Amino acid sequence: MCNEPQTASVAQPPAAETPPTFAKVELMGHVTLVGRLTEEEKFGCKLGRLDVPNADGTWTTVYFGGASVYRITVCTEAVARVLAQKSSPAPVSAWDFPKPAVAAIGQREQSHDRVMPCGHTPEECDCEQPDYDDDYDPDEE
Repeated sequence: MCNEPQTASVAQPPAAETPPTFAKVELMGHVTLVGRLTEEEKFGCKLGRLDVPNADGTWTTVYFGGASVYRITVCTEAVARVLAQKSSPAPVSAWDFPKPAVAAIGQREQSHDRVMPCGHTPEECDCEQPDYDDDYDPDEE
């Protein structure tokens, strides 16, 4: 009996759920986001997933490839929530457009006037525009 293996029926404690990791993630292209960091498999490869808290209590999810990570700094949830208010996870913002395009969009929304390629209304435009002849027919050339 001494040489027989001893087996004890010890109940394994339930696996403790891993607490969420909050971090500041810096990506190539001067992108800095802060939120809850996890890893997911999408499209047959591992991607980082960052759930960024919004001021209204919702979350914005951003996926990124591992090769684009410059630095990850782990922080507390409280710090992440404060820093997240300074970052913008929105995929498109006014900064993504050149100033004339933003101005033209604003003008168009306000006046419904036609906007020239330079961003001005025809009344404001002093750019040289082609002088089209009224009887011009492109098929004659």
